[in-house]
Amino acid sequence: MKATYQKYSLNFKQASGTSRGILKTKGTYFLKVTAEGKMGIGECGLFRGLSCDDRPDYEDKLKWLCENININYESLLTELNEFPSIQFGLEQAILSLKSENPFLLFPSKFTNFEIGIPINGLIWMGDLTFMKNQIKEKLKCGFSTIKMKIGAIDFDLELGLIKNIRKEFSSKEIELRVDANGAFRPNEALEKLKKLSKFEIHSIEQPIRQGQIEEMAKLCANTPVPIALDEELIGVFNVTEKEKLLEVIQPQYVVLKPSLVGGYRGSEGWIQLAKNQKIDWWITSALESNVGLNAIAQWTYLLNNKMPQGLGTGGLFLNNIESPLEVKSGYLQYNNTKKWDFNLL
Repeated sequence: MKATYQKYSLNFKQASGTSRGILKTKGTYFLKVTAEGKMGIGECGLFRGLSCDDRPDYEDKLKWLCENININYESLLTELNEFPSIQFGLEQAILSLKSENPFLLFPSKFTNFEIGIPINGLIWMGDLTFMKNQIKEKLKCGFSTIKMKIGAIDFDLELGLIKNIRKEFSSKEIELRVDANGAFRPNEALEKLKKLSKFEIHSIEQPIRQGQIEEMAKLCANTPVPIALDEELIGVFNVTEKEKLLEVIQPQYVVLKPSLVGGYRGSEGWIQLAKNQKIDWWITSALESNVGLNAIAQWTYLLNNKMPQGLGTGGLFLNNIESPLEVKSGYLQYNNTKKWDFNLL
């Protein structure tokens, strides 16, 4: 077996804002493995500024993996423990190599184009007009769940946007999720959550910055809006530490991004720990190309979680890999009448 990797830059159709800044491009890496005339491909979706493996030696580790690809698989995953996005790329690539079709990793009714996965429509931060236009577009496209990035513009303006949605659509018609990406200060977070609660918000992701364990625990114990941990899970590798984190904070939800928490294995570990503590969860992509999104979506379908998932990022890029994935009426579908475009790979 031989392995190589290729760096690739995804270009956003329009600059997309979060509380951490404006995103115009997103770098990623494709891992290719070959053996006996077959090819497998996976995506190592490094997220600069967010991934715990955003380190100077990232490409060195990719090179090491390619040079040592014939080492025992379990040993490779152990060696890559602090590089969750490379772990996930390896999982995908090996699964892809073993499959008859390199992009058909988990055959199901989803990949047969019979059933779609319900997803939320993502609203990026920006000025008031920009955010209003996005909301109108998502509603027009048939989304019944909308997720808003908040925390970058004036909070009262954001509340005004949410109020306008609720004037037109009840919580039974439109489910509203918000994601603060840690933008709230601990001493102001509860008051902001109380204001948000007036509009029947489904949940808020990461209201305060990760690493403030005691403050987050207090917030989860007193919040009027269910809290979902997201960034809080990044960089926690030890099972005992994961279990303790959930026990102490006691969130209402956890949001799992396979590229950030160690792929399928890492995500499934978090899911089991969450279930043990009766904490609900859902899966979200992390701005991967369609290669990574495909790998996440096919696996997510088999988890049989009926909640809308965060898998609607494939249409954000100008130069994404052409694939059967498409979004229609608030569902991610695998239109198997469409083909993958190998030219970029």
